[in-house]
Amino acid sequence: MEAGYGAVRVLHGVSIEIHEGETVVLLGTNGNGKSTLMKCIMGIVRPDAGEIVLETDGRRTNLVGRSPEEIVNLGIALVPEGRRLFPVLTVEENLRLGAYRRAARPDLERNLAFCFEAFPVLRERQRQLAGSMSGGEQQMLAVARALMSNPRILLIDEPSVGLAPILVSRVIAKIRELKEIYQLTVLMAEQNFNQATKIADRGYIIVHGQIEFEGHSTRELTEHALVKKYYLGV
Repeated sequence: MEAGYGAVRVLHGVSIEIHEGETVVLLGTNGNGKSTLMKCIMGIVRPDAGEIVLETDGRRTNLVGRSPEEIVNLGIALVPEGRRLFPVLTVEENLRLGAYRRAARPDLERNLAFCFEAFPVLRERQRQLAGSMSGGEQQMLAVARALMSNPRILLIDEPSVGLAPILVSRVIAKIRELKEIYQLTVLMAEQNFNQATKIADRGYIIVHGQIEFEGHSTRELTEHALVKKYYLGV
């Protein structure tokens, strides 16, 4: 897949594959194309070449050219970098907006109850404005809002950005827990290698908009020269 912004090419022949039930991590430092790839999958950025294929229930669907609303309706949800909450709305209002897609509305109250159970702090602060919460609380709200759409595939873009190390650990652990409960397929873009590999089955390393390495296990990732250079300080 090729993609960019105007004359600026960001992704160069990127090809990745995610199987049902997997947690795959896309590793890369800032500016290497992780967020652009996520936006292409969600229909926010249209690729210049290539296709993005969703295979569910024996059907193949090319996502290129579909609107973000259509893609969400196919069961894909994004937790965007920087959370992108509605700061002047309450926690509960943000969550309810996450259930906007028609297929999620019948389960709205059940999913709301589940999110409050999974994230007790959100229940305690359901009347609080989202913009007044801490970074860690906002990240939990962003994840919960995505779950309100009843997704089968969850895209998570840089969940560790702006969080203290202890909060990063808690958020990553919660993502792993929710993945198991919901039987989700997860693609997570992250630059915090140590935290990402705690929940990943395998992963890719993206450098300057190209996939430089595919690790078929976290061990393969750990042993690769790029990881040692950029993430482990070896």
